[in-house]
Order: sequence, then structure tokens, then C-alpha cells
Amino acid sequence: MTNLLDPLLEVDTYGELVPGIAEEWGTEDGGLTWTFKIRDGVKWVGMNGEEKAALTAEDFATGLEWILNFHKNDSSNTSMPIEMIKGAEEYYEWTKTLSAEEAKALTAEAGSKFREIVGLEIDGNKLVYKCITEKPYFDTVATYNCLYPLSQQMVDELGGADNVRSMNNENMWYSGAYTMTQYIQGNEKVFTKNPLYWDKAASLFDTITIKMVESLDVAYQLYQSGEIDYVQLTESQVNTISKDKNHQFYNYLVPDVLSKYSFQIHFNFNKNKEDGTPDTNWNTAIANKAFRQTWYYGLNLENYYKRQNPLDPYIGENNFYTMKGLVYTSDGTEYTELVRQEMGLPELNGKKMVRLDEAKTAALKKQAMEELTALGVTFPVEIDYYIAAGNQTVLDTANVLKQIFSESLGDDFVKFNIKTYVSSIRKEVVQPHLHSIAINGWGADYGDPQNYLGQETYGNDNAYYSANYSYINDITEETEANKELLAAYKEFTKLVEAADAITTDLDARYKAYAKAEAYMLENAFAVPAMYQQMVALAKYDNTSKMNAMFGIQNEKFKNIRTNSDGYTTEEAAALQDAHNAGKK
Repeated sequence: MTNLLDPLLEVDTYGELVPGIAEEWGTEDGGLTWTFKIRDGVKWVGMNGEEKAALTAEDFATGLEWILNFHKNDSSNTSMPIEMIKGAEEYYEWTKTLSAEEAKALTAEAGSKFREIVGLEIDGNKLVYKCITEKPYFDTVATYNCLYPLSQQMVDELGGADNVRSMNNENMWYSGAYTMTQYIQGNEKVFTKNPLYWDKAASLFDTITIKMVESLDVAYQLYQSGEIDYVQLTESQVNTISKDKNHQFYNYLVPDVLSKYSFQIHFNFNKNKEDGTPDTNWNTAIANKAFRQTWYYGLNLENYYKRQNPLDPYIGENNFYTMKGLVYTSDGTEYTELVRQEMGLPELNGKKMVRLDEAKTAALKKQAMEELTALGVTFPVEIDYYIAAGNQTVLDTANVLKQIFSESLGDDFVKFNIKTYVSSIRKEVVQPHLHSIAINGWGADYGDPQNYLGQETYGNDNAYYSANYSYINDITEETEANKELLAAYKEFTKLVEAADAITTDLDARYKAYAKAEAYMLENAFAVPAMYQQMVALAKYDNTSKMNAMFGIQNEKFKNIRTNSDGYTTEEAAALQDAHNAGKK
């Protein structure tokens, strides 16, 4: 998407906002109102680069109406506009009241209603968004697809909303650096340089072929044969290469781009057994604070880190919920450093997980077993962890996790069960509430801690993990087992809401979020798992890529430097040093 359609704003190689389709932007009232000036000369094109229409400010209004129209987009990606833009929720709820037949018949009225109640105004080439409250980070949302443009002319040409849903690469319109000239499901997709792209100074590839493969083993074979130019390496591949000085790639191991995702172990507080009945033993155990805290302070994840980077495993150590590097205070302090200070954790040392505490874990384990036995829980508590059937790589990782739980917490305390699903973990496992835990990575959609912590708040349907993984929103009865859990979740939610209300002093805002995050981690609502920075073989320079801890721009193939022979470890390090030296 980021290669085929362009947003209002982009990011540079340091993650700083730069002009996109909007050449100027800003707010004059502390983030309550944001104005974006749309540049002239941006074109919609067809698959082969043929001009279709000029892209105008009106296309952003069409795009937002589409996002907020229940019948047009099946409610996908509504949360950010609803939480931020004035009238967005009211318009969305209005469209939900319409039947499918009414929605089709009231196309013109829908547009009129949208302009009447949604806080988006157009003045020539200027877009003016009116926020519900001050949103000092709203310009970072302008990189994201919920504010992407959509051409009404294309919708009309395709014959309406139903046909747009079945749109393919051949009949869609493009505004980005590339068009998709070929798409073969399960095989490959081909991007071709957009000849009418607005950014004439950009360095683009003539074509980009993206291979769809079932494993990194297959990808590595394609790299060896020269068919692809970048590959992430598995633990076994890295060990094989790094231990053989005569290996053809021995001098070419480079750090992969640091993922913008913070990976967490997410608990299911409302688990079912496979027969559909509640898993009372697990549900009672996981509601216990001491039981959850043993995971945070007791799980030694070193071997888990080695699965993604055996050369520098502790590059993956993660003790927080929010991804590092998302935001900084006015004096340059990185946000998760505030959380570390709030929790009193030692600084990273690259040799041992700093949150590990054997004595504390032993005391918490004893406390949990006493408290839970009194509530009828039997030990060991079984942990059902699901992986894709037939995937050896994920099975190997799951077995590493199984061993970690056994060695860290003891077989008398927990039993780690590896189970499989066939095709869809969402449909087969998560929706039926069968998982005890799920390990997921969250990457911010915009540059503010709210996008992380807001996903775990209680009673909010737009809180992604609360509504879709932990199912804490389903827990309403304050039984003896979950009374403390619900009280803690509600207190955490209050702390997040209080932080979000601070809009004029970003330092105070971030400090308040750090307090909320520390509270969340001390209660172990979720357990930080890792940051991901794998080892790679590369023929393009990672430091030349867009690099932000929010949004989707990092996957854009624009202004990227290449080396057809591949970059050596030494060359990659020199490029990284030069890049770091150029940071503002």
C-alpha cells in the first residue's frame, strides 16, 4: 500500500516527518485544528502509468468518508478517525442505522451528511481537520492509511462500492511511487515505476519483484541463486555462516532493520476449552497478580532472543510495552527510559535480562500457589500455545519457549502445551477463545504512547488487545478471583486517560504515560517478549530507507542505495556510523 498510494506526509531516514502529497502543514491552536496544503501536479494513474485524473483535496474527503461509512468498508480501520476527528463517530454510527438498500439509495445524502457533521473542511487546495480535543501528534497520523485519498471518479468508473471491494491491480488507480503491474497469488507481485509520480527528484527502481515464499529457508535459496536481493536469516543459517570463515557469505552478515514492533506475551483472561466450556483453572490462575508477575520477573528469554539474532541476542531484550524510539522528551530522553526510571529497573547490560529476579520470582510463585490453591486451582496450570501446523521454524521456537517455561518457572507450576491450527489462528483459535497466550508485535500507527497503551484499556471497544485477545472487556463480574484484576485494569485505564488529557506539555504527557505503563507492567497485564532485529544478507543499504517507529512508510522503495555485490559487514557498519553522525 505504501508503495502504490501516497499519504499526506512521509518520513525521512531518521523518522522525521517530511512533505508528501501535502507540501505544508501545521496547527495554530495546539493541535485542535490541523491544516494541510495539497501540492499541485499530483496525478492518479492506471496500472500502466496512464493519467486518470488530478489528485485534489476532495479525494481526501472521499477517502475519509469511505473509512467512516459502515456499508462501504465493513468498519475497517475506523478507530483512529473516531477517536480523533470531530463528528467522525457520529457519522459512523449514523451509517450503521441504514440498511444496505438505504445506504445504496442515499449516496448523495451520505456525502451531504458527512460534510455536515464531520470535522473536515476544504478550502481550495487546503485540508482542515478539526479534532475532538487537542491532538499534538495528529500530523504523525497523516502518514497512515486511515487518512489516504480515494478518487470518487475511480469509484464511479468501477460501478460503486461493491465493485471497489473486488478491485484488482489492473483496474485500481495509483498515486504512489509505483503501480502493481503483476500479481500472482502465492507467487509474486511486480511494482513498476510510476512515470507521472509527483516527486521528480526521487530515486526509484524501474521494477521491483516481491517473491511470496513459505519460509526463510526458501528465501535464502533464492538469495543464493541471485533471484532476490535481501533476506532475513534463521538462527541455524546464521550459525552455519558465522562459524565457517570460508563460507561465501561469512563477511556479509549485516543487521536487519530494527523492527518497529514491540512484541508481547498477551494473556487471555476469558479462555475456553476446546469443547467451548470455560477453562476455569486457567482463568482463575491468570487473574492472580502474583501468578502473572512470576512471568515478568522469572522468564529467562535469552534462548528466545537467540532464535532471531544468535550473534547479538540481547539486542532483542525488551522490558517495556511501548517500542523504544517512538517519542522523546524536550531534552532528548527516550520515552521507555522514563518507564525504566519509573519502575526502578537497572540499565541494559547486554549480558543478562535486567528484570530477572530469582528471589522475587520464588516468593511470588509461593504466594500464587497458596492463593490459587485456596481458590481451587490445580497445578501445574496448563498453558495452551498455538502455532501453524507444518511450520518447522515456528515449532522449533515453540519448543524453545516450552523449555524456557520449564526451566524458569518449574514443571510443578506451569505446563506448556504446543497446539496447532490449520489455516487461520484468528478463526480457529482466537475467536473461540482457545489460546492461553498469544505472542504478538504491536507497531504504532502514529507517534504517541496512546497508540500502545490505549490498546489495553478496559471497557473500550477500540482497544485492540482488550477486545480481541485478552478479552478483559468480557470480564464484568467481580468474583473473588477477578476482583483485584478488574480494579487494577480500571485504575490503569484512568491513568491512560489522564495522560491523554495532557496536550499542551508533551514532557508532562510522556511522564504521565510512563507512570501508566509502569503500573501496567507491575501488574503484568501483558509480558514484554522481545524487540526484533534479525541478521540479514543485503544488496540495499538499510540506512537509506525511511525509518520511523510509527506508520507504514518504512516499506517504501524510494531513494534506496544499492550494491549489486551485497554489503559486507564492515561496509554496513560504516554506513550506519555515517548515518548516526548525520542525525540532528
